[in-house]
Amino acid sequence: MPITTLDPVTALVVIDLQKGVVGMPLAAPIAGVIERSVALARAFRARRLPVALVNVAGAPAGRTDRQRVSRGAWPADWAQLAPELDVQPDDLLITKYTQGAFHGTPLDMLLRRRGATQIVLTGVATSSGVESTARAAYEHGYNVTFAVDAMTDLGAEAHAYAVDHVFPRFGEVGTASDVLAKLASIST
Repeated sequence: MPITTLDPVTALVVIDLQKGVVGMPLAAPIAGVIERSVALARAFRARRLPVALVNVAGAPAGRTDRQRVSRGAWPADWAQLAPELDVQPDDLLITKYTQGAFHGTPLDMLLRRRGATQIVLTGVATSSGVESTARAAYEHGYNVTFAVDAMTDLGAEAHAYAVDHVFPRFGEVGTASDVLAKLASIST
């Protein structure tokens, strides 16, 4: 479903745009993903709307078919947010240890305290961190919007599948420009 509206208190949630992730081989050029996420963050901040910058600093225990890098094996600056995000004092800084940004973090509480009823998602990886966060946001009762040109995945197929088949079940799908156009209608 195309983006129809943004609630008066909509939050931007940026997933895993951090040194260790943006340096990985990704399906879409990361520079464009970062650029569009930064444009959204600036616009949200200008309207005094919440901006949550999420990084991942670990992984849950449990066996999987994919080999994981243990937390101690990551470089010390692996979880450092991309400097282009220009962290501001009012930004919500969320560190997660699972794929999604809600489980085990204060994200839901911080968004509710600010009156947020909707989130716009950007970041990496489309079919992992972004999708997991979207599922939890939907289950928490938030309206969910995806700025799909401000996200990417390790593989083009995974990105396309999430955008075309998964995201429409949890929210509205559009571009960063679509979000910016709707954002212009929110009073400051």
